[in-house]
Amino acid sequence: MTEQPIEFITVGAAGDTREIALLSRDARDDDDAPTLVWLGGYRSDMTGTKAVELDRFAAEHGLACIRLDYSGHGASKGDFNKGTISRWLEETIAVLRYKAPKRIVVIGSSMGGWIALRLIDELRKDKTGPQVSGLLLIAPAPDFTAELIEPNLSDAEKTSLVERGYFEEPSEYSSEPNIFTRDLIEDGRNNLVLHGIIETGCPVHILQGMKDDDVPYTHALKLLEHLPIDDVVLSLIRDGDHRLSRPQDIERMLAAVKSLAASANRSRS
Repeated sequence: MTEQPIEFITVGAAGDTREIALLSRDARDDDDAPTLVWLGGYRSDMTGTKAVELDRFAAEHGLACIRLDYSGHGASKGDFNKGTISRWLEETIAVLRYKAPKRIVVIGSSMGGWIALRLIDELRKDKTGPQVSGLLLIAPAPDFTAELIEPNLSDAEKTSLVERGYFEEPSEYSSEPNIFTRDLIEDGRNNLVLHGIIETGCPVHILQGMKDDDVPYTHALKLLEHLPIDDVVLSLIRDGDHRLSRPQDIERMLAAVKSLAASANRSRS
């Protein structure tokens, strides 16, 4: 599998620009086949296990693939503490405009699932953007600031948000604590998706671990209630955690991607 050079694009207006890093693989043969688009989670990056395995799958099957790091993540520039759903969504849209795929299958992990659902909203308004032909959500965390963080804030965390503009909590995945800012939480309220019917216009597959301590599987069940129109498959993995990065989890992910890509090709013919 050939190594891809990191590309950078500048996103944002004057005074708020940031250099966004992306890795892109071109389709080998069929330029009209859907492009796989990876949207990672909070504090993850495009070189994580699932993202790399997705790119390997794309290379093996001759598919185009786009991965990016949001500002403050991975190889991208910018202050992580300025990050919000709106900013990271803006960067995602900018990358898609830069690469200009015709059709995409979006794979959103954790917070990336929230951004994926918002992306579909924005692409529906922008008739010049790519068509979303399939959606894979892995341990999706739509509305997590309002649904999972705000209701569980301690008095000390509420005080820290008011006085410092953020609060910290230990991370299971890093020696550095997770930082959640007031801007992230307030902006989250402007990006809520679990408030009515979500219509993606494409097949949806959700992979959710039932031993997920970060995003409980009941959150995936709630999301399912908001997707009554679409063709949705929900796979609950009894012993799966939040990462879903074990070999058997990767197999499930790639099987879902293969099914969604094949469905996209059938709908084209």
